Amino acid sequence: MALGPRLDLRQSQSLVMTPQLRQAIKLLQSSNVEVTAFVEEELERNPLLERDERPEPRTAADERAPEAAPAEPLDAHAAATSTDLPTEGAAPLDADWGNVYDGEGGGYAESGGRGGRADFDESLSDIEDLADGRKSLREHLGEQVRLTFGDARERLIAAQMLALVDPAGRLAITDAQIATAMGCPEAQVAAVRARLQRLDPVGMFCRDLRECLAVQLADRNRLDPCMDRLLDNLEMLARRDLRGLMRVCEVDQEDLTEMVAELRRLDPKPGASFDAPPAMAVVPDVLMRRMPDGGWAVELNPETLPRILVNRGFHARAVVGAKSRDDKAFIADRLQSATWLVKSLEQRANTILKVAAEIVRRQDGFFRHGVAHLRPLILRDVAEYVAMHESTVSRVTANKYIATPRGTFELKYFFTTAIAGTLGGEAHSAEAVRFRIREMIGAETCADVLSDDAIVERLRKEGVDIARRTVAKYREALRIPSSVQRKREKAVPA
Repeated sequence: MALGPRLDLRQSQSLVMTPQLRQAIKLLQSSNVEVTAFVEEELERNPLLERDERPEPRTAADERAPEAAPAEPLDAHAAATSTDLPTEGAAPLDADWGNVYDGEGGGYAESGGRGGRADFDESLSDIEDLADGRKSLREHLGEQVRLTFGDARERLIAAQMLALVDPAGRLAITDAQIATAMGCPEAQVAAVRARLQRLDPVGMFCRDLRECLAVQLADRNRLDPCMDRLLDNLEMLARRDLRGLMRVCEVDQEDLTEMVAELRRLDPKPGASFDAPPAMAVVPDVLMRRMPDGGWAVELNPETLPRILVNRGFHARAVVGAKSRDDKAFIADRLQSATWLVKSLEQRANTILKVAAEIVRRQDGFFRHGVAHLRPLILRDVAEYVAMHESTVSRVTANKYIATPRGTFELKYFFTTAIAGTLGGEAHSAEAVRFRIREMIGAETCADVLSDDAIVERLRKEGVDIARRTVAKYREALRIPSSVQRKREKAVPA
């Protein structure tokens, strides 16, 4: 067999994901916070991009009174303009400017006066002084340790315990272990721990939950023998065995109710909430409001839309001034990247608005009547109507929120599985069924506690074909105890 070189020509098709396509997909599934951060990085990286600081264009409709301004239709694809800040003439009629300090030597601003700094400096360099300067948990405890312990050895033991305490406020290490590690008497470690437990917040440096609650009760002078026995049987309280607790603690129903209420007012993790970061406010990507004719207006939130432009003038000057081939290639690459980013942001905004408008159209009953009228919806239903792939709709609805008259919801909230109806009736949304289960259990009485089988029978009478295990799964997801535990709890209310 002869061997020799040969040239073959083959033709094939393949899908290659370009960097621009990956960028568009990433922008589509990112939240508005992530998109803003990405745009800020591109503004620093790309000299051809600049921030669009032009004022929002005002139309003839914007010049009308707010009540006469027409709302956009449901399938509108334009972003709403942001509202202006109230003018001085729009201030409340009962505003009293006579008690406003104007920064001068003890005087107050007169009507029409100009407040500000005493040296007339309009700089905001010290505005950070107005921010919350709250200390951390360890700084707060460290200051108390320095004031509480005068002996150098005790202060060293307290500093070691402070270094070992966990964020929740627990110190599970025993006194014997600390004493062995530091070479000091165990009794001295125990005395230091006892004093540390009384610092603010009370209940820190405890070994377990029982000790933490006991320290807080002792600080309130509420740690009596009955309460001490209740702390010894916290597992019975977790099982809601209230009759057993009454027998163990030797108290009646009224006393046990007060004791349990006292426990609920305590903090089981006194250190957890001290350093907790503030909850971030959800900024909706889509705004929704009712139109005068009864329909719904859907629009993009202008506060979440990055406004950037391609600086064509700078590009023209850069091209003329470019000398080498590498400079021209760099400018061309930056222009392509900037143009693609602007188009990607515009396509992202249009896609979000189109999908949100279709969701609002299909869930009209929810917005008018509540959760009980939430319809089953899957990604395929929306994807077919807006002529997109299901994966695109999934990316659009991820980390996106809509502000509605019923509150702010994530777009994925409106996609729920369907539960078949009885006798071939209309399907029901799983979220609506969960709401109905919570509603039925909330309305039950002590003499009529519903079992899972009873809930199934009621739902089937209402046209919902559901299995018992599904009801149990929904009830556990709602953190509702079983009928046996609810009956035991309602027998002795606590």
